[in-house]
Amino acid sequence: MDTYLRRTVMWYGGVGLLTGRVFRNLALPPAYVQHVVREIEVMGVRSLGVALTAAVFTGMVFALQSAINMARFGAENYVGPVVALAILRELGPVLTAILVGGKVASGITAELGSMLVTEQIDALRSLGVNYIKRLIVPRLLAALIVFPLLTVLADVLGVLGGMMIMYLERGADLYAYWNVTTYWVVPKDFLTGVGKSFFFGGIVTLIGCYNGLSTEGGTEGLGRATTATVVHVTMGVIISDFFLTKLFLFLFW
Repeated sequence: MDTYLRRTVMWYGGVGLLTGRVFRNLALPPAYVQHVVREIEVMGVRSLGVALTAAVFTGMVFALQSAINMARFGAENYVGPVVALAILRELGPVLTAILVGGKVASGITAELGSMLVTEQIDALRSLGVNYIKRLIVPRLLAALIVFPLLTVLADVLGVLGGMMIMYLERGADLYAYWNVTTYWVVPKDFLTGVGKSFFFGGIVTLIGCYNGLSTEGGTEGLGRATTATVVHVTMGVIISDFFLTKLFLFLFW
């Protein structure tokens, strides 16, 4: 128990120290801007299919379940706002962060871990290259751009998916559905979810980078680090979502 607690404290402390080092190196030279663009393509474009497919089907399933249960109370007209609020404030940013974040962070861990195992990072240090600025900062900046954009797309498709399934399965009037939804949903509901995605992008990237840079035990240890990253990302997103929700409720409601 003491060993597990010590390792947990050391892990959180390591992530915190890495975060401080990253923030001290946020200013990038022009030569590194191309790395940010490359990471945007790797993180965003290659993850579109996963994020958008999950968003569409989540919106459809949530709309069906809400319609069936709310019909018992004669409140089926309010399915639109319920679905939109759930997707915009929680399901959109959280599912996008977990699905895309697990994929992105595990890839980062594998890449940095293999560089560490093959002593490429030591070679960068010996050449006087700031490996934090070269390897981590571009990934963090790319994530802060990619995750909000993916969340916006996921929100749109999730809401439209719920609206279409209500029309096809429940015969809802699209005009009335849209009017009721836009009446109850306000811009800060949308901005809350997008704001969360900024933090999720940073958390996911820092976890992936730290686990990659702390890999031990050669290729076998690299496999363990990659697997642990998926678990850490999922737990990090879920736990931080609670505190971010409390923060935004305190600030805006």
